Amino acid sequence: MSVSDTAFAASGLPTDRLEQLLEVARSAALAGARPLKELFGTLERVKEKGGAGNLVTEADLAAEAAVLAVLAEATPTFAVLAEESGRRQGEGPLEWCVDPLDGTTNYAHGFPIFCTSVGLLHQGRPLLGALVLPVLDQVFWAAPGLGAWCNDQRLRVTDCARISDALLATGFAYDRILRRDNNYAEFAHFTHRSHGVRRAGAAAVDLAFVASGAVDGYWERGLAPWDLAAGVVLVEEAGGVVSGYGGEPLDLASGRILACAPGLRTPMIEALASCQPLPGSLYGAPELDDAPELGGAPSHP
Repeated sequence: MSVSDTAFAASGLPTDRLEQLLEVARSAALAGARPLKELFGTLERVKEKGGAGNLVTEADLAAEAAVLAVLAEATPTFAVLAEESGRRQGEGPLEWCVDPLDGTTNYAHGFPIFCTSVGLLHQGRPLLGALVLPVLDQVFWAAPGLGAWCNDQRLRVTDCARISDALLATGFAYDRILRRDNNYAEFAHFTHRSHGVRRAGAAAVDLAFVASGAVDGYWERGLAPWDLAAGVVLVEEAGGVVSGYGGEPLDLASGRILACAPGLRTPMIEALASCQPLPGSLYGAPELDDAPELGGAPSHP
């Protein structure tokens, strides 16, 4: 059973309530995307938070305020975990998981791949979600039994079953400059063996593209729950598979995800297991060869 199906079964929600909550997620994501589109290309302030390269802008804050206003009106008792404002406690096992601007680095540089992502968790498991790519005018949403959609088109993952035939996607966490376990080896491995690896810079967008069939598979480490909550449901409802790197059930707290067409699951798991971190001296960071590995799962750039 998929992560989202398990969450739905455990929630006990009737289908009509699931549909209502999915509409709340869509409305909230659309509300967050509006200021992103309005402010795109006009930023006056870009700041770093929590480490080099981890950016926040007035657009992040405006989008999060818009999302939270919709959620507070529609579901005032629900808990909320939002990237910029943190966790607000609520009543019951349901928690909204909000990334107001996934792809802040892209946004700050004028690169037009970013989104607002709103997922709903039940006891920490993704249950439903919606995300909006404002520049592309794409609205994605999914929930168990209701399918995965982009605008009015139902989504389906590809039937790709060989890495040599695949177009893949990945990303690199903020702590990549501090540790050897930074995804460089995996990137090189898959780039050499596939049609190519795309690095869009927004995890939720990567997951949406797996669901739509634009890419065949995606892996990444160093992610936060708000990066994944909505996109996981999209992939599963589009017929894809989601897990940890080793095929274990997805754990949002681990920060690692593999999402792909079913036929790629085993070859991608085997490939990930075969990769060992590259020496830092190969890419101009010899200091990493003697540095202890760092823990944690920083958010996606």
